[in-house]
Amino acid sequence: MFRRDARTVGMSLRKEFAFPADLHSLGVYREQAMQFVREYCHDPADEIDLTVALQEALANAILHGCRSDAGQVIHCAIEIEPSNVTIVVRDPGSGFDFERVADPKRFDPTTLARGRGIALMRALVDEVSYSRRSKPGLVTLPNSVRLVAASNRIAP
Repeated sequence: MFRRDARTVGMSLRKEFAFPADLHSLGVYREQAMQFVREYCHDPADEIDLTVALQEALANAILHGCRSDAGQVIHCAIEIEPSNVTIVVRDPGSGFDFERVADPKRFDPTTLARGRGIALMRALVDEVSYSRRSKPGLVTLPNSVRLVAASNRIAP
């Protein structure tokens, strides 16, 4: 999935992005992040899976976490290691019940009103996790969705 070369052997590469929560610019944001991934991903199928999963994570952050308020900011961090890529998308939203919304047993694209994006992300990458970090009575910190794609198809 990911190339091993002098830049990636025994180390990780990281890049961070900050995007306004503007749904009309979602494709531009996705492409900016994926340009970094493409430098190291050599499998077209894996690239497509990551692109779609990232699209869904960003869309959820814009629509649900930021409620389409372009004054809000979404943060996206990408870490590339020799055997996997981790993408973390954070938004300032209040959170949701990740397990209930994303229950793969309930996934039916024709009847599920919510959670299709999360179910799709789960189908495309090896791990999807969600964290809601807050301190009661204090400021709620951003929520984050973490996507991990790992492969044993590493280029020598």
